[in-house]
Amino acid sequence: MPPALLLPSSATLTAEDEAALTDLYRRGTPENTIRAWERDLAYVGAWKAAAFGKALSWPEEERVALRFVLDHSIDLTEKPGSAQEVALELIAAGLRRTLACPAPSTLDRRIASWRAFHRMKNLPNPFAASLVAEARVKARRAAARPIVPKSPRPLTRDVLETLLATCDDSLRGLRDRAILMLGFASGGRRRSEIAKLYREDIGTDEFETKGLLWIRLLETKTTKKDEAPRLPLKGRAARAVMGWIYAARIEKGPLFRPVSKADRPLPRPLSPDGIRTILRYRLELAGLPVDYATPHGLRSGFLTQAALDGAPLAAAMKLSLHRSAIQAQKYYADVEIEENPATALLG
Repeated sequence: MPPALLLPSSATLTAEDEAALTDLYRRGTPENTIRAWERDLAYVGAWKAAAFGKALSWPEEERVALRFVLDHSIDLTEKPGSAQEVALELIAAGLRRTLACPAPSTLDRRIASWRAFHRMKNLPNPFAASLVAEARVKARRAAARPIVPKSPRPLTRDVLETLLATCDDSLRGLRDRAILMLGFASGGRRRSEIAKLYREDIGTDEFETKGLLWIRLLETKTTKKDEAPRLPLKGRAARAVMGWIYAARIEKGPLFRPVSKADRPLPRPLSPDGIRTILRYRLELAGLPVDYATPHGLRSGFLTQAALDGAPLAAAMKLSLHRSAIQAQKYYADVEIEENPATALLG
């Protein structure tokens, strides 16, 4: 988090207070949010420099906020002019991909980051002005597009079994099997959550007696460190995780790690992108296109399978950790109606 963008100098705050407040924001904000703020502020800063030849102002002028909305509400491919010139400059800088109209969600996220820094600085928000707010509403409607799922297809149980069949008893195979089974069976974990797991996060006290593991997630997209949930993992999935732990002799540190060409575990953690690579590799071995699904398919696959098996939505959400029933319900709604268990209540 760039310290200069956090708080302005104030006569009511000492330098010590400003430093303490900056540190508080940094410690109290999820890492993913901080990274998103940094990317978004870099983008809007570069955009203003290109469009107005000036750095960001605090508070920002309403005319600048309005221009930002207008420049990002149209397809600039066939629109020569100042907006297109600015976009081309951002593309050359690697901050923008194309001249196409950005998705409304992208515009909303960048504005939300901009607004967040105004709030932190205790300054008025230029996007709250009636004209700017109304322009945002119109821009969102004008650029509306179908929602694209994060994974082309859900990795339901039958597809997952096909991938698991490609995992042999080498360390690489044991690791990949454990990742796939944990990612699915613990509620559809995100790849970032899987990559952040440490051996210390796996509770094994009940494994010998009940075949049960407890997974502690220190921080997720919907929970914080002081809410760290404990999720059960049992059956084949628990045995797969313990098989990896025993074979790789992992006593502490990162749970999932890269494996060398000599089939030895490395000390560093596996990255989230590494999990994407593993999935693509297993899809290819299974004879499926490498773009058949993304790691998010484990999450959507868990909820889709829960719907197919007739599991109550509330029960599935306790594992997936969805806070919004509306969001989780989308996976249930995607199940073909003739496959809905409710259609067979009379046998």
